[in-house]
Amino acid sequence: MFATAIRQSLQEGYRASDLRKDCVAGITVGIVAVPLSMALAIASGAAPENGLYTAIIAGFLIALFGGSRFNITGPTAAFVVILLPITQQYGLGGLMVATIMAGLILLAMGLLKLGKLIEFVPYPVTVGFTAGIGVVIATLQLKDFFGLTIHEMPEFYLEKVQALVLALPTLNIWDTLTASVTLATFLLWRKFSRRLPPHLPALIAGSLCAWIITQLVNSPDIATIGSRFSWSIEGMSGQGIPPLLPHFVLPWNLPGPDGQPLGLSYGLIKDLMTAAFAIAMLGAIESLLCAVVADGMTRTRHNPNSELIGQGIGNIVAPFFGGIPATAAIARTATSIRSGSVSPVAAMIHALFVLLSVLLLAPVLSIVPMASLAALLMMVAWNMSEAPHFIRVVRVAPRQDVAVLLTCFALTVAFDMVIAVTVGMLLAGLLLIKRISDLTRADRVEHHAHEDTVSLPDPIEIYDINGALFFGAAQRALSMIQRMDDHIKVVILDMSDVNMVDMTAIIAMENILNDLQKRNTGLVLNNLEPRIILKLRRAGIRKRKGDIDFGRDMQESCSHAMAQLQLRS
Repeated sequence: MFATAIRQSLQEGYRASDLRKDCVAGITVGIVAVPLSMALAIASGAAPENGLYTAIIAGFLIALFGGSRFNITGPTAAFVVILLPITQQYGLGGLMVATIMAGLILLAMGLLKLGKLIEFVPYPVTVGFTAGIGVVIATLQLKDFFGLTIHEMPEFYLEKVQALVLALPTLNIWDTLTASVTLATFLLWRKFSRRLPPHLPALIAGSLCAWIITQLVNSPDIATIGSRFSWSIEGMSGQGIPPLLPHFVLPWNLPGPDGQPLGLSYGLIKDLMTAAFAIAMLGAIESLLCAVVADGMTRTRHNPNSELIGQGIGNIVAPFFGGIPATAAIARTATSIRSGSVSPVAAMIHALFVLLSVLLLAPVLSIVPMASLAALLMMVAWNMSEAPHFIRVVRVAPRQDVAVLLTCFALTVAFDMVIAVTVGMLLAGLLLIKRISDLTRADRVEHHAHEDTVSLPDPIEIYDINGALFFGAAQRALSMIQRMDDHIKVVILDMSDVNMVDMTAIIAMENILNDLQKRNTGLVLNNLEPRIILKLRRAGIRKRKGDIDFGRDMQESCSHAMAQLQLRS
């Protein structure tokens, strides 16, 4: 089960040329991962090195133990809306403990072979909460993009927007200029080069812009990673990012919301359970969706259960080395595939590249402007929201699906993703039940419609039951039988097109049978599937002479009906 993707690659014959391709792909995606990992960690309320450690530890382990040959794992934008409230309420230690709990949930899901269940998440739900997350992330980046002074960002979205508007007089023109140069470089770079992703050139352009401003302007006050973050490890300290290997630490010894070691208790685990479940569910959805996209690009197949196991292992181990929640990133995975990757080795090289960047380029990374990282995340948010596709789905999808999509979108923005997905799944389920129940009906059949029923006398009535008889449709479909005329002595129910019967339908059928017995009317069930007959027998609905019969076909059912009619004559 473990190392499925690597084992598959080796079985197909891994050559030296494949290693070269994986090296190129790994380095290319590593260039993308370094700035994004820092930016996403900061957006989640953690330090930039926590994002880098996530890409190193989780990225390597999930590639080794996962079930996809191409997934690139690390911090992702989808997690931001979940992780930021956790960090604000429980501190970095609480975030790490929640990550371990989420990893255990993912591991259990994989071992229980629940990977296929993710396929039952409706598409409008996925599009809705993904677009909503994109809007929230973009809103959160406006503070650093414009250099606004906001001492504490409110919890709810509308309050965030209000705080941003009220802070507009504090706009820093130099941060805004730096962010604008970064954003413009990102957008224009694709016209010049498709081989090198625009993230690194955009970051270099933004950093160069900030450096020029500092040379021309006295005290321009441009926030950088080095000016905002500091570190202290085993007697050593500094500004920005520590140029050290990820070091082992017990997550519950990290700071809580008050800056003191968090500690581990049953109460903390209980409080974090909802957050851990949300992290696990989103991580499972994102990683498996990414694997499906990768399969479509490469014509391969992933193992969803092994992928969940790999995700679980990565998220369990990463927090002990300073990592935050990780899952597969679609954009980084697509970049790796387009760069020629052929196996999980590309993802491992990506992790090693990030590690070398930490050890060799930490002083350089520390001068990256916060405004430049905000600009990069603005692009991530735009790509994540897929605004043109979102609008197209709203225009062409059935109205019920549009209602689900817009509900998930609005709830994600206004509240959080957990509420949005819960309500969206419930709404989608209810609408599905209604759609299926609308397909279930009972129609009266004229005697001349079937060659075996032409000669039946009028006191015998035939009804054709179509569709699934379940709690949403059974009572409505069978109720018309109770409204038939008093002269009817025998009823034939043609069940040829009934493929499912639940307990609600069985109870409804028992009520109909009791009602028919009171009216001295017989019942014949035609062409029921054997498994459905078995269900009815277990419930006590058995063949009784003169009351109820089972016919294998319409000819046999007509014979039973005539026999019952003679008993009532």
